[in-house]
Amino acid sequence: MLCACSGEQFKFDEPPPESPESLATRDFSASGISSRNGTVDWDSKLDDAQVDEVESTLKEALSLNYEEARALLGRLEYQRGNFDAALQVFQVIDIRTLSSRMSKAISERTRPLKPRSKGDILPAGVMSLHSVSLLLEAILLKAKSLEELSRIKDAAKECKMILDVVDSALPNGIPDGISEDCKLLEMFHKALELLPKLWTQAGYLDEAVLAYRRALIKPWNLDSQRLACIQKDLATTLLFGGVEVEVPAQFQVWGSTAPKSNLEEAILLLFVLMSKMLNGQIIWDSEVMSHLTFALTISNNFESVADHIEQVIPGVYTRAERWYLLALCYSAAGQNDTALNLVKKISGRSEANQEPYVPSLLLGAKLCSQDLQQAHEGINFAREVINLAKNQDDHFLVQAHKLLGVCYGNAARISLSDFERNFCQREALAALNSASVCKEDPEIMFSLGLENAIQRNLTPAFNNVMRYSEMSAGSTAKSWKLLALVVSAEQRFKDAEAIVDLALDETGQIDQMEHLRLKAVLQISQQQPKQAIETYRILFALIQAQKESAANDAVTSQRRLEVEAWLDLAGLYTDLESWRDAEICINRAKAIQFFCPRNWHATGALFQAKERYKEALVAFSVSLSIEPDYIPSIVSTAKVLMKMSNDVAPIARSFLMNALRLEPTNHEAWFNLGMLAKMEGSVHQAADFFQAAHELKLSAPVQSFI
Repeated sequence: MLCACSGEQFKFDEPPPESPESLATRDFSASGISSRNGTVDWDSKLDDAQVDEVESTLKEALSLNYEEARALLGRLEYQRGNFDAALQVFQVIDIRTLSSRMSKAISERTRPLKPRSKGDILPAGVMSLHSVSLLLEAILLKAKSLEELSRIKDAAKECKMILDVVDSALPNGIPDGISEDCKLLEMFHKALELLPKLWTQAGYLDEAVLAYRRALIKPWNLDSQRLACIQKDLATTLLFGGVEVEVPAQFQVWGSTAPKSNLEEAILLLFVLMSKMLNGQIIWDSEVMSHLTFALTISNNFESVADHIEQVIPGVYTRAERWYLLALCYSAAGQNDTALNLVKKISGRSEANQEPYVPSLLLGAKLCSQDLQQAHEGINFAREVINLAKNQDDHFLVQAHKLLGVCYGNAARISLSDFERNFCQREALAALNSASVCKEDPEIMFSLGLENAIQRNLTPAFNNVMRYSEMSAGSTAKSWKLLALVVSAEQRFKDAEAIVDLALDETGQIDQMEHLRLKAVLQISQQQPKQAIETYRILFALIQAQKESAANDAVTSQRRLEVEAWLDLAGLYTDLESWRDAEICINRAKAIQFFCPRNWHATGALFQAKERYKEALVAFSVSLSIEPDYIPSIVSTAKVLMKMSNDVAPIARSFLMNALRLEPTNHEAWFNLGMLAKMEGSVHQAADFFQAAHELKLSAPVQSFI
């Protein structure tokens, strides 16, 4: 019976207590069936009547005090799975009364060894480390018993007592003199790991975070892997816990450089873990990389993610996977050219003998779809994905068809010949219609609607956008805008304005400003200048209110929107022949963005309205020097040349033909081409041009679809 009370052999760094029969001098097996006097088989449970008798026997035979005997009995009951009985035994031990003695014992008996004088002896009555270890184990097993009985909060409070006792005794952490196999150290380390988990189970995440920080703030002699687990768990709790826990003053060991938020603290912890993994101090853990990627992504530090991916030791990722991940990082950071170069490496000659990496090809098609000049490269990427994914992966196949359609649409807009343009437009619709069989991706329907709108297929475009709204369970900002533009292209300006009013109630502040500008343009189209001016006034007030609180990317979009709004207003005042107000608006726009082609185009339009054609021609030339393919300035240059002299008709014609090459649906270019043909006496040709201009104007939106 006596031997059964010991679950394992204890090791000590100091001599045992005086009595040769004390627990410190005995060796008990893990199974608890060997003893000095023989063996005892204890198969039946201890009932309440036996506890006092067994306790008395232990105290007399093993020279144990009351608490130590109870600790051994409680351990036995816990090992046998009798958690209620174990808890009843542990409840009798008054740890709160003993805690000060335990702290004193730990403090006195863990001092660094040094030569002592004859008078330098331990104070009388100091507990042995073995006794302290027994009591700490009792507290830990009591906490675990409470956990098994679903009393999680009480378990956490009991476990916290272990940390309080040791922390009070060793305020500077565990000294180097204590060996790692010391029973006291083992119990303390287990308590360090258990406490935050208990608080998490109980739903007290703030207490869990404080417990993790407490485990990390001092040197508790945790081994590298154990310490890494605590750091990882804390980082995970800070990232996904959903609570913001401030760092208490006693934990701010870095002063002013301490983390300002949970996110910063989590990132620092993950940085430390990554450094340890890269140096081989701990084993590789893919979850750490995943958490770090997530943390840096939500904080918009994509370049830092790329740096850590580059530092990962070889063998974790294949070369294609590494380049693909780097391309994703640089793409998210807005460095699409760098990302595209990495994708081209994956599909380049150096990887010709490797199996094609389909996700990277799909990313290449997506990156190319965002740049008109890379349209044909994107078509090649998408075609390759279709060939690889055919009859294998429906998702990749659908996405490849969608991107193929978008790239063909972009290729049509930069085509130099009508034949090539018509071919690309047909292929764009065919690819997008093939992708539209997928009912799970609403973006396919939006791309199809946009392509139909650009090709002036207004009825299919309207149906596609409505279908997109149904698939996305509510309209997004871009769908509201496209829907309003499609309706405006049908010359239903009042309905378009009603759609914009609905959008203003459904979208965020940034999108609201875009929609306010569109509403003002619609009001101008309805010959409502006063209402338009009032709408612009509201828009400028919102922009001013957002300037102080907006992030960097939001500031860029707001500056662009503000320039466009000032120039819209300048055009309105120019039409009203309010020259002074128009100049003020243009100057406001130039103060924000001086080298903007539309700024100088508006300046030229103002000079043109004043019949100051030479100044207008100079302003249009400046606009074209900034952006040679700026179509409004190309058309306006031709108009001014036509007004200045009949001798420059061939030059004016070349400008207009260039504009139509860039945008075949530009009704102003067709109209001025008709005026030029009329001036030259080609009446029938002029009639054809005027007819084309009229039909195109009837399907022209108030703003460009793209």
